Formats: sequence, C-alpha cells, structure tokens
Amino acid sequence: MEAKYEIDIGHLMGFDSHHHFSSFPSTREELVKECIEKGSEVVQAIANSLFSLPSIDDPDGPLVHLPQPITRLPREKHLPRPKPPTKWEEFAKKKGIKHRKKDKIVYDVQTHSWKRRYGYDRVNDDKDVPIIEGKMTDEPGEDPFKKRQGEKRKRVEKQEKNRIQNLKQAAKVGALPSHVQLAATALPITGSNIASKKASKGELENVAGMAATATASGGKFDKKLPGEKPPKHPGKFRKLQKVVEWAHRRDSKPTRF
Repeated sequence: MEAKYEIDIGHLMGFDSHHHFSSFPSTREELVKECIEKGSEVVQAIANSLFSLPSIDDPDGPLVHLPQPITRLPREKHLPRPKPPTKWEEFAKKKGIKHRKKDKIVYDVQTHSWKRRYGYDRVNDDKDVPIIEGKMTDEPGEDPFKKRQGEKRKRVEKQEKNRIQNLKQAAKVGALPSHVQLAATALPITGSNIASKKASKGELENVAGMAATATASGGKFDKKLPGEKPPKHPGKFRKLQKVVEWAHRRDSKPTRF
C-alpha cells in the first residue's frame, strides 16, 4: 500500500498524486464517502510506515525517531533569524563561564524557612532583615537600609538599560516580531548619537490597533481615548445565510419557525 502513495514520514504526511475519480459522484453523500475511504487508506499507509521504523521501548509505549522531511512546505513568514548574543553571553563565552541551573527554593536563615530565590516573599528580603552589620567603610550617620534600597534601584535601572540595548541590537538584524521590531526601533540608544527611527503613521496605527484589541473582550469594553478611531478590519466579513426563514399563512400573517 505504501508504494501506491507518496509518504513523507518526517511530516507524517501522505498523498496520492495519481488519484482521479472514475466517475464524479452525483451526490454530496457519495463524494464524502469516497473521500473518507481514500483518507482512511492514506492514514493506514502512514501508520504502516511509522511502525516500520526502529523503535525504543518505553513505559508509555514504543518511541521512534522521525527521519528528516523530504517535502518542503511553504511558509508565510521567513525563517526566524538568530538573535545576536548579549554582552553577558559574549563575556561568559570569552571567560569560559558555563550556565549552572540554580534551585528555585533555598533556605532562608533569617526566617528559618524555605523560600523562593526570586520574586515575591523571596529569600533575604529587605523586609526580613532586622539588623545590618556595620562595616569600617560605612559613613557615620548613613542609613544602611536606605543605602541598600538605593543599590537595588541602581541594579534594576542597569538591568533595564541592558535589556533595551539588547533589544536594539536584535532589532538591527531583524530578529524580532514585527510589532516588537517597531517598538524596539523607537527606543533611544543610551550613550550614542544614533537617532531613533521615526515610525510612519500606518505603522503607528497598526501597533495601536493591536494594543487596543489585545484584551479579553477585543477592546469592546475598554475606555476610548479622546479622538481615538475604531480599529480597522483588514479582512472581509463572511456573509452567512439566514437561519430563520419566513413563511406566510393563508391569513397573510408572517410566521417564524
């Protein structure tokens, strides 16, 4: 049966390029029946080819490795371009630093309990530190708690700056989605004289429309800004036939059924 059909087991796909109707079905039921029979034969051929591959025993059942596909499927978008490495990734590669996965839950000595490493109610939270040990380099009269908050604020600002720089670098090579690409190109580059690209009116309307319809209601129940226009529909609406039909009785009164 496999020789009768063209099977691409890499895509789990099969088709019969030489199929033709000997006599075109006269009714829709006959056409659907013949299509189901032909589809069942193709699916059976794919299953036979799949079970002919070498398998590995597993508690959930046999596992097989699919070969490389032989059919090139068309794509609407181009292949995603790889993002350029960040400064930290370049530094880690230069110094030979390897990523080591850390545990999400660690033991907190302050509260004597297990807490998250990052996020809400994390370990070594500033709210759980009652006493900060003084150092010889501390200035007299300086609040160590405010100093700790200021250092944290600086770290957050530095991380945000690095994130924007990485977005700008990825936008240069076109390794971002279209709406993220547009937003990234409008970001200013800190410490450089390169002017940001000005987006056109159509691009701004496109991004604004996507943002306005990104809610659960599709922007139907959101408050509109002064002068905001409703989002445009790029496609055509599909016209459906009326489900309710009208009939007239002998007394010429319309009746719905």
